[in-house]
Amino acid sequence: MYNSNQIRMKKTLGLLFLVFSLAVSAQEAGQDTVKYWNVGGTTSFTFNQVSLNNWSAGGKNSLAGTALLKSFFNYRKEKISWANTFDIGYGLTKQGTDNPIKTEDKLQLSSTFGYAAGKHWFYSAMLDFKTQMDKGYKDPPANEMLISEFMAPAYLTLSLGMDYKPSDNFSFYISPITSKTTFVLNDTLSNRGDYGVKPGDNTREEYGAYAKMIAKKAGLVKNVDFFTRLELFSSLTEKPENVDIDWEVAFNMKINDLLTAIVSFNMIYDDDIKYVNDAGEKEGPRVQLKQLFGFGLSYKFNN
Repeated sequence: MYNSNQIRMKKTLGLLFLVFSLAVSAQEAGQDTVKYWNVGGTTSFTFNQVSLNNWSAGGKNSLAGTALLKSFFNYRKEKISWANTFDIGYGLTKQGTDNPIKTEDKLQLSSTFGYAAGKHWFYSAMLDFKTQMDKGYKDPPANEMLISEFMAPAYLTLSLGMDYKPSDNFSFYISPITSKTTFVLNDTLSNRGDYGVKPGDNTREEYGAYAKMIAKKAGLVKNVDFFTRLELFSSLTEKPENVDIDWEVAFNMKINDLLTAIVSFNMIYDDDIKYVNDAGEKEGPRVQLKQLFGFGLSYKFNN
């Protein structure tokens, strides 16, 4: 019999597979009719499992899986440019009868609408949304100290600016007019004043300047694709010298048509996110680092 955590893990991974399948099917169905859209992306799934029975060397049964989808939906016609990215990932690991431990969890959507202003430059408006899908804990596998869940936190950024796009592989967006809304829609977390909200509030508004750079290169070296994203935000209403940083670097290494290895690094610094120690006490903000290595199935699609 499966317990509730195992069922939740299987349902979540199944849902991600369904999302991947729908994205691929929609892209393939529209190839003959879409003239101005460029649709593509990469899906991947890594999985490992260990089962032990009377194993004299010892150990625990384990189950781990990570599913990722990084996709784009771009429209270009005459002076109009509309670039959209959708990035979703979820991973769990479970050992023996312990509670599952979340190893990856992200849901990110970005949309930039532009009107040509000159060679490679666009007047642009941007929407960017980030959150996670599942509960996160400070003390896994005990899973008693909740520190995050869906929409707690979530970040919505709206801005007006200029976008420099010399090619489909590079974009540099800069905005002096940006609003950043932080959502903490969990009463326990909001009452503690987590993620910069005032205790008891569910949202926090900031206004300032924003910059975003995206660069990618297929075939950086043989069978290796490269991607990087850097986002900077300075709140002009409070501590403008404390710049929020979100930097991601990823390498996709193709082994054959289905097998791939993925290496990614993510660094985040946000002055409003306080480090919580093992005793549950808040300390000052710290640089957050995440590294992911995966080997498994991958599918790359493009129209």
